[in-house]
Amino acid sequence: MMTNSSIRFRPAEPADAAAIRDIVRAAYGKWVPVIGREPLPMRADYGKAVAEHPFDLAITDGSIVGMIETMLADDHLWIENVCVAPQAQGRGIGRLLLERAEQKALEAGRPELRLLTNGAFEANVLLYKRHGYTIDREEPFMGGMTVYMSKKLTR
Repeated sequence: MMTNSSIRFRPAEPADAAAIRDIVRAAYGKWVPVIGREPLPMRADYGKAVAEHPFDLAITDGSIVGMIETMLADDHLWIENVCVAPQAQGRGIGRLLLERAEQKALEAGRPELRLLTNGAFEANVLLYKRHGYTIDREEPFMGGMTVYMSKKLTR
């Protein structure tokens, strides 16, 4: 069993784009049968995304096992994507990545984090709720439901 102490973090570089894409595709692949299509993160251009947004990578034994993509907005930190490689799930890496986003938000003076997820991804909705996120609204999207969630931070 791997411990969290063996995980380190670093910012993504352009050379990481292919590895990020592979992890996203592996992590989101299980949802294809649930929603009948590839989730949007599976179709993103990660070369472009890595050039435009900060990504924090979780590394263990020299390989990338998870990542979080964030963007600073005027009054909050937006979490565009967070995922953990299937073989590394269940070890608390997702929680560490979310905590990292909270730290970034506080350092930047943003009192809130926001994200969206697909309502069909019940495990994800529950994960965010466990970490203090609340559902702000739900909107129909591509035959499903987009769930907008946020978390207020206290210093």
